[in-house]
Amino acid sequence: MQSAADFIADTYALGTGPWTMTPVTRGALGQIWKLSANGSSWAVKELLFGCDERQIDREAALRNATEKLGISSPRLIPNRTDAYVSQLAPSLGGSYVKLYDWVDGTETDASDPEILSWCGRTLAMLHRAGESADETPNAWYEQCPQGADWEKLHKEIRRADLPWSDALGRFIDTSAAELALHVTPSGTGDDLVTSHLDMQPRNVLVGPGGPVLLDWDNAGSISAERELARAVYVWAGGNHFHADSARRLMRAYLDAGGPAVIKGLDSFSMLFATDLNFVQVQAECAVDPTVTAAQREFASNLVVACLRTLPDLTAVSRLAEVLEAECRRP
Repeated sequence: MQSAADFIADTYALGTGPWTMTPVTRGALGQIWKLSANGSSWAVKELLFGCDERQIDREAALRNATEKLGISSPRLIPNRTDAYVSQLAPSLGGSYVKLYDWVDGTETDASDPEILSWCGRTLAMLHRAGESADETPNAWYEQCPQGADWEKLHKEIRRADLPWSDALGRFIDTSAAELALHVTPSGTGDDLVTSHLDMQPRNVLVGPGGPVLLDWDNAGSISAERELARAVYVWAGGNHFHADSARRLMRAYLDAGGPAVIKGLDSFSMLFATDLNFVQVQAECAVDPTVTAAQREFASNLVVACLRTLPDLTAVSRLAEVLEAECRRP
């Protein structure tokens, strides 16, 4: 019987085996595998919850366009029919998969000044190249659950008797509503760009030639100001941010011609929206009878982790002050 590894190798015309496929890491939406034979390796991303082919085309277009700017990233490789996504045979599970170059590297150190400068420069290049986006940003970045949504979800979690039900309830009664006040539509102004939308340390590997930007799955339209604010928060240390790290990333962005500046708490709308939406989606998955027990457990663990690290408005306000001052500096 043909294995998934052989099926993928044949679909992408990779040559003869024997092929092996070993698990590497699991994300919220997909499993990464290492496909190897004859001294060569590729990265396979198995999409666990279906796929949006239009979104994958956006990913490929942005990744290919920014390669010319010197942004290093793994190639998204087309199959024999020039499609960027393939579906495994039903006998192999039927999952959708994408194939990338394999990148050898080490995890990035978000405290490294040179990495922070690279991040700022890279985001500036993305924003300059992606100016004048004409698509409305996805609701994931612009909207978030409201009180009735949380109340309905919390009832389902309590009914399932999950151990983090009380923690979710406390979050709903306090932080959820406070963060939601700062989630607003960005409109269709000059600030919209086409960009990566998930630039964070876990999506950067340091290879022999320097940093490599991974995981372009979310590529699309966004407010440059809001993506910048989220990136600085994540890279500078979140609620326990290092002011010098935040300033360094911000200064590198501005010096590289980045078009956005930070204007206060509302600049962090994307950060608040994505974190609130992520908690909601993972909590829903944790009680979804249509997914596997392993997927429900994975989602449950993500909810527990997220509830411990959600943005604190006091901390984000202090970060906004630091960044506003840096933006005003000559």
